[in-house]
Amino acid sequence: MTTRKTLNLRPSSDDATPPGLKKKGRGWEISEKRLDNLHNQARKMRRHSSDAHKALASRFAKADLGRYKFTRHAVVGSAIVDFNCHNLGMCIVIDEGDEPEAIMRRSDRALESVGIRVMRIKAADVLEDMDETLARITAGMRLRIGDKGAARRAHNAAHPRQTKPRYDREGNGPPRDGAPRDRQRSYSSDRGE
Repeated sequence: MTTRKTLNLRPSSDDATPPGLKKKGRGWEISEKRLDNLHNQARKMRRHSSDAHKALASRFAKADLGRYKFTRHAVVGSAIVDFNCHNLGMCIVIDEGDEPEAIMRRSDRALESVGIRVMRIKAADVLEDMDETLARITAGMRLRIGDKGAARRAHNAAHPRQTKPRYDREGNGPPRDGAPRDRQRSYSSDRGE
């Protein structure tokens, strides 16, 4: 008789240092075969979504979020999240209540260790009170935009040279006095007129 393998979780460590990104698996330490399997599984999940997922997806499709876009059943690292906004570094997971608490905490911690904010929303909340859910998501987006702005300001203060344009090389900045600018030819000179 053969023994069946079951999913065992390794003891979680309190070490919160993010893992270094590798060159393997589009930046994550994942094999291409595993990544392809994750994308196939996400495609199946998009085809067979839950009612809460469909309701929230339809509201996201109608909403004008500006430059922010939430992608359905996106693969982020080795996890499949319900909605992901790459520009914000934020994902939304609809909690259907069928996943063990330990696995949810571990996947949240793994995503947060690489800078992705995870927002968990119960499926019942999405179906019962959509406006309240959207208000929570909007508040989370505003908080994340504020965090990203603060991080950008801190980076610019620490590295002032990177925030100013470099005019020390030819072709950068406004034309210098007496310097020829070949790029400013007119269209008529290209046609030979």
